[in-house]
Amino acid sequence: MHWPSKGLSKSILRPTYNLSKRAFHTSPITWSEQFKILFMGRDEFSCLVLQELHVQRSDVWQEIHLATNPDEKVDRGSRLSVSPLKILGHKLELPVHTIPRSKPEFNHWKASFLQLPPPFSDVHDDISSPRHLMITASFGRILPLKMLKLFAPDRRLNVHPSLLPAYRGAAPIQHAILNDEKETGVCVLSMLQRAKGIDAGPIWGTRKMPMPENVVFSELRDKLAVEGGQLLVSVLRDMLDDRAFSTPQAQNDDFLASTISFRDAILDFTTMSAETIVRTHRAISHQRPLTAYLRSIKALQIHSPSVHNSPPPFTPTAPGRACFSKPDKAILIRCAQDTVLSVPQVKQEGKALLDAGAWWSGAKSLGLVSSNQIGFDSEEDIDDMFLNIG
Repeated sequence: MHWPSKGLSKSILRPTYNLSKRAFHTSPITWSEQFKILFMGRDEFSCLVLQELHVQRSDVWQEIHLATNPDEKVDRGSRLSVSPLKILGHKLELPVHTIPRSKPEFNHWKASFLQLPPPFSDVHDDISSPRHLMITASFGRILPLKMLKLFAPDRRLNVHPSLLPAYRGAAPIQHAILNDEKETGVCVLSMLQRAKGIDAGPIWGTRKMPMPENVVFSELRDKLAVEGGQLLVSVLRDMLDDRAFSTPQAQNDDFLASTISFRDAILDFTTMSAETIVRTHRAISHQRPLTAYLRSIKALQIHSPSVHNSPPPFTPTAPGRACFSKPDKAILIRCAQDTVLSVPQVKQEGKALLDAGAWWSGAKSLGLVSSNQIGFDSEEDIDDMFLNIG
């Protein structure tokens, strides 16, 4: 893969580093010697971080090049998905470069000689300019060592939305909501090669904030992105002023934020409380709809759930049992810890989203309702179902 060339000039400054303290040291940098940045991202988090950085051109950066995912056909080829970062980059009139499309291509790309756009490819004698800076923000790819080596060790920064070392990994925001954390935040850290750990590099700056009550993923993502962008600018200013320092992370792998899986979205009303289910909806429903199983044959997506604090007397008492409440216009599901979940909309696999009343009438006609109740499968029933299918 070849990157477009702009023929940009090379820097002649050379940095010195005190790696034992992870502190940054260099000769004074003038206004004309601000950072030339390769910014790598893809989504709304990346965009908000970039916007905070972009408005600080007067005292932080000279150039920003963007690297992001290529356009992709989705919905069986009927729609073109374009990286939000690409769209923003064109709006801001920044040069945009694309990475290989597939993971196999990316793996091959890692094994090849990496061609970055100038000025980042202008590296000689293994000495990179202190003005050249790589920044990632929700990029979603592990960077090859050959790329990292084109930047000085303290010039490879990542904006990560958690209070590290907690929630290292791909889904820190989701897991913080899932675990009902009372405090969250964002860090700017150095990137290390994969063998030394994911999101395990020394930390240049941290900002903490209380977890907003009843926050959903998109709201928290945006708040942390803005905080992260502002923190990044502060760190870069400190680097330019020779005041920046970083702190090694504690080695704590107790709270790893693994990718959200299909199983994370499966509901078991016999073990999960209504509060837990609502929290799960706030955390992951933007990427995986919450799904319950009915009589081991039908997958039912649960939409817009809420906790019902004053359920009517006809509400089932056994966890996993449900009824329809006309006054609430919702399906009421008894959950663990004697809690009740209210569900106003559902979607059966392969069918349209329906109001609870319309779906309940259909379920009656199919014989799924008995004594004005239905029963959902437990996790054990679901495991048996998938085992039999396999």
